Amino acid sequence: MSQPDVPDYLVRATAHGGRVRAMAIRATAVVADLASRHGTEPAVTAGLGRLATGALLFGAQLKAADQLVTLRVKGNGPAGQLLASANGRGEVRALVSNPRPGVEQVRNGKLNVSGAVGSQGMLTVTRDLGMREPYAGTVELVSGEIGEDLAHYLLRSEQIPSAVGIGVFVRPDATVEAAGGYMVQVLPELTEGAAAALEETIAALPHPTAMLRAGDSPEDILARIFPDGYEALGTTPVRFHCPCTRERAERALVLLGQDAIREIIQEEGPAGAELTCEFCTARYALTLEELRELAARAAA
Repeated sequence: MSQPDVPDYLVRATAHGGRVRAMAIRATAVVADLASRHGTEPAVTAGLGRLATGALLFGAQLKAADQLVTLRVKGNGPAGQLLASANGRGEVRALVSNPRPGVEQVRNGKLNVSGAVGSQGMLTVTRDLGMREPYAGTVELVSGEIGEDLAHYLLRSEQIPSAVGIGVFVRPDATVEAAGGYMVQVLPELTEGAAAALEETIAALPHPTAMLRAGDSPEDILARIFPDGYEALGTTPVRFHCPCTRERAERALVLLGQDAIREIIQEEGPAGAELTCEFCTARYALTLEELRELAARAAA
């Protein structure tokens, strides 16, 4: 069984002479942090954790630390929208509209992720590379299980045949025991025979959480995928991180405009107001006088 004090990290690699690129990740502490912050039911913990893990895998392909990739799932399930955003430093944050939708938690012996997320809807991947406009691509969900949907996106939107195996194992007491997985992308130069053999190897792999619970590291997972060897390109620690601050919260309030702030003042009265970050649940208390100062800034 996995140990909670083992650090989370991601390994980037290539194989077959650079014709295949791959990543493997352990994200157990990250997903446990998300579940704790948002109070998610087990099925939502698995869905949100898979999306955050996927965002970290996508983020590992960014060329600069401050670039950003955001995965947004809008399914027809009761959990509503799921969103995860990761940067090139291995930092991720995530949120879900309804963390406790009350769905059947287990179906067919597995966490009922598609029952919470929905099997119909859209997956949007947005990359903010510091250009004038971010790049965004959208595809329909194929299962609502997240991993299959991400592989479908890579094939349809970016024309990259990919295998994405990600999972979250939640104990009966709702705590996260293991989370992580892998992403393998086949480049056009790989021969059909080598691609078929790789596909067969990946299909025979145990579930990602089974490997992690057995004590496999990201390097061990890559060694299973590439028994003839691979070249490690780098290791990146991964963690939950939200860049919100009181100053950012105040700026966001100012952008809403003077009328909106005055409406808050009327509703909340002398007690002031409290702003809560949807990602990290940090709370910022504002006095009545501070709200009036922000209204004046908005007017100016």
